[in-house]
Amino acid sequence: MRIPSGVSGFDDLVDGGLPAGRLYVLSGPPGSGKTTFSAQFVTEGIRHDEGCLYVSMHESKADLRADMNGYDFGFDQAIDRDGMHFLDAFSSEGKRFLGSPGESGNRSKLTTRLSGFISSRGIDRVVVDSTMLLDYLLKDGDDSMIPFLTALKRTDATTLLISEMTDPTAYSDEHFLAHGVVFFHNYMENESMTRGIQVIKMRGTDIDTEIHPLSFDADGLHVHPGSAVYR
Repeated sequence: MRIPSGVSGFDDLVDGGLPAGRLYVLSGPPGSGKTTFSAQFVTEGIRHDEGCLYVSMHESKADLRADMNGYDFGFDQAIDRDGMHFLDAFSSEGKRFLGSPGESGNRSKLTTRLSGFISSRGIDRVVVDSTMLLDYLLKDGDDSMIPFLTALKRTDATTLLISEMTDPTAYSDEHFLAHGVVFFHNYMENESMTRGIQVIKMRGTDIDTEIHPLSFDADGLHVHPGSAVYR
């Protein structure tokens, strides 16, 4: 089964949609479109009456709403729907649920609570934003990410994990463990910014691995599968 990403043009790169129930990593530099892609992804889920969970390690619900307010794809309505669950890791509720850095056994608690929440609430789509502060919360050793990601992979949800990274060759645990990896590119050309998107890996899928142009407009992100970006 494949599900629509909610991002115009992207599904053409992945054989018609994302294989459901798998873990995907979105990597790239700041400002390249990862959060907007993720917001469109959960909005698409709400549009199909799916349960969605957005775990934010960076922004409050109000901040994320404000960030997406300039777009017309419906995130501001979706975030208040009954099927949308939002967890701010640094809110009082988030700290009670996810624990605190350095807390004894926090890795196990975070892993168990999050995977349990996903399963018990019938969550279909998950966004975790991002690995940078997730590492900070886990903080139990070099292999902390591995059991956490393995537990996410074993749920029935389709999960997007945002990874702040600027070098597409500097792979980490999440890239090897994930079922798919999508990289966002920013290029400075003639004093203007060119954005691109590239599917590096997607198991069981005939993918287009070219770097394709990525643009923003009032409807959100648009991928242009008919064109390629060359450095």
